[in-house]
Amino acid sequence: MNISELKEFLDEKAAHYNHPRFVETDPIQIPHRFSQKENIEIAGLLTATIAWGNRQSIIKNASRLMTLLENQPFQFITEASERELKMVSGFTHRTFNHADTLFFLQALRHIYGNHGGLETVFSEGFRQEGSVWSALKNFRTVFLETGGPLRTRKHLPDVTAGSAAKRLNMFMRWMVRNDRCGVDFGLWKQIPASALMLPLDLHTGNVSRKLGLLSRRQNDRKAVEEITAHLRNFDPADPVKYDFALFGLGIFEKF
Repeated sequence: MNISELKEFLDEKAAHYNHPRFVETDPIQIPHRFSQKENIEIAGLLTATIAWGNRQSIIKNASRLMTLLENQPFQFITEASERELKMVSGFTHRTFNHADTLFFLQALRHIYGNHGGLETVFSEGFRQEGSVWSALKNFRTVFLETGGPLRTRKHLPDVTAGSAAKRLNMFMRWMVRNDRCGVDFGLWKQIPASALMLPLDLHTGNVSRKLGLLSRRQNDRKAVEEITAHLRNFDPADPVKYDFALFGLGIFEKF
């Protein structure tokens, strides 16, 4: 395919998968259970954090975590006693264990109590350098202000060390991008969709290489930048809409 044919192909696939039916099989269904902004943010971040492995397992465990938070994550995190927080910390998902759960809840309490919430933390980071990478860097810095176990840091990607930050880039897509299709939320208004970076995983990486969008062999930050630069040529205002195309081709069509 030449460039125009590739754009037409990806536009068609993005439109096909960026549809409400996508929610039915994707972890994004968890934050879609809520209407309050803070509940959507917290449910989204916690779900994105454990979004690796089998998708049904991710959805099942994220649902269980929301139940432990009494299906009111913002109220629970901001009002629960330390004893109640520790009761929830029995939650685990693969290598995300009880110590990680407890620290994440405590860190979120700190962010909403002292930093104005998740949107403020990400937006302030974005303004520092005008990039998603600076937003993710600031989030990690603020999140770790209260310390926490060293083992938990592996669940907080360090973009300064070259991480692709797949799960956090996916979370930002959920929060920032307004697709008018009922999938991504478009809750955050201070970060433009044009600045978003592709949530790069094994599937999107492999499809991108087959389509000539990625030459780099590693799925790291440089690979994210390479692919997203190509996608911006196709749609400068909304480059990560093509996440639906690349992911759909890899997962559903075994491209």
